Amino acid sequence: MDLFDRLSLALPRLRLLREEPLAAHTSFRIGGPAEVMAFPSSLAELQALLRLSAQEGIRVRLLGAGTNILAPDGGVRGLVIVTSGALTGLSMPDAAHIEAMSGVTMARLACFARDNGLTGLEFAHGIPGTVGGGVYMNAGAYGGEIRTVCRWSQEMLPDGTLVRREGVSQGFGYRTSVFQHTDGVIVRACFALQPGDPGIIRETMRELMTRRTASQPLDLPSAGSAFKRPQGGYAAALIESAGLKGLTVGGAQVSEKHAGFVVNRGGATAADVLELLRQVQQRVLEHSGIRLEPEIRLWD
Repeated sequence: MDLFDRLSLALPRLRLLREEPLAAHTSFRIGGPAEVMAFPSSLAELQALLRLSAQEGIRVRLLGAGTNILAPDGGVRGLVIVTSGALTGLSMPDAAHIEAMSGVTMARLACFARDNGLTGLEFAHGIPGTVGGGVYMNAGAYGGEIRTVCRWSQEMLPDGTLVRREGVSQGFGYRTSVFQHTDGVIVRACFALQPGDPGIIRETMRELMTRRTASQPLDLPSAGSAFKRPQGGYAAALIESAGLKGLTVGGAQVSEKHAGFVVNRGGATAADVLELLRQVQQRVLEHSGIRLEPEIRLWD
């Protein structure tokens, strides 16, 4: 009995897909099949799935909106759990806080805050991805970061236990959090915000989206910023100064619009992207003495 059949037998109501192409679930539009992809519709289903996986030694990967992932061409074995589309609850326990499930998109969260007259999440409006991914990566843009507004977050451990982490215990740093070093699954986060004028908030969001659209290659598949910001500089500036704008490997290209992005010009493979990242790292190192670190999460 294969993994799909074992999971289907144990959890008959859970939506499962066999050998589902990861390219259909990642913003890069790259990646071979996941052996099994699961779509839990509730915390109870997620809990049962994690417990069963832990008991049977099944490797688990988490996927939200797939906006920061490079999946391998040969696909992955084991289980991929998708949180977007189901774990999407939003609520306000009081006038200054929003609680969001991990599958809520960052854009929806920012709009919910705006519509309820709360400021502090304008920067998140244009960030692709989900709350779970945003907390995991301490996502940020235009001077804002998740760590400035995330009061607490909750993860589910492999045995199904729920653990809440508050303040500094979330381990936020530049594009990192404690969750990158735990085996848990982020399921919920609470954001502490300030009262604001919805009209002003809306205008700020519009201005930031205009800047994003003008500067970033949003018309082509990518996984956002390809490299983390190095100490004392910017990845895009280093890449451009090394003359790498437009550098191409197969279907992958350093964006001609924004050198900090690697885009899929059509038919790009994970191997193309990896080789392009390697070449950029090497040539920037030779040109500036700075070694860039990928921001894209590279699945093996």
